[in-house]
Amino acid sequence: MALGTESIRPVQKIVGPGNVYVTLAKMMLREHAEIDFPAGPSEIGIIADETADPRIVAADILAQSEHDPNAACILITTDKTLPVKVGREIEALIKGAPRKEIIEQSLKNSGYTIVSTLEEAIEASDKIAPEHLSIQVADPLAVVTRVKNAGAIFVGRYSAVACGDYAVGTNHVLPTAGYARTYSGLDVNHFCKTASVEIIDRDGLEAIGDIVETIAEAEGLYAHAQSVRIRRQC
Repeated sequence: MALGTESIRPVQKIVGPGNVYVTLAKMMLREHAEIDFPAGPSEIGIIADETADPRIVAADILAQSEHDPNAACILITTDKTLPVKVGREIEALIKGAPRKEIIEQSLKNSGYTIVSTLEEAIEASDKIAPEHLSIQVADPLAVVTRVKNAGAIFVGRYSAVACGDYAVGTNHVLPTAGYARTYSGLDVNHFCKTASVEIIDRDGLEAIGDIVETIAEAEGLYAHAQSVRIRRQC
């Protein structure tokens, strides 16, 4: 569709999720059609404190891990004991998982980090800029308001990422691999474009005319300056 056929015109934009091959294809086609953003293998970041339920955290990790062998999960916690507890729950839950082989491969891309404060946890998460961010702390609303970089944020223990996939209505096409630092998830704005409109009257031109002429001449663009000077003389 990006290149078109004899009977179908090329599309102007390609959107949607996919594995690493889909993402690479989209990147290669950018000179022919714009894309939404790179959206590759799934990932999740989890910010948790001592109030988090290890079984729920483990379940969220497995849910993302079963997507793709290249999926990645990271737990960021202020509780030194939580990673061990989550690890035990993962071992218990993975035994009966139908996609066990994929999960085991993707878990090799996963891990955890222990931080001293939730502020440090937020800072670490923002550096990673995860596709999905789950916040499982005593006061999740105090954390979510400080997060800057994440594709979609799931607040509280009952906000399963799977609900975002299937039922709550948010778009499931999200930036991965750190692109949440510069891209937002797919929404209607990706199908819209804008144009800036400038309306300047004589008083307005007088107010900025000297600035425009000075900068234009400093750049050596004398016709630019003249286009303003002529108007000011009329």
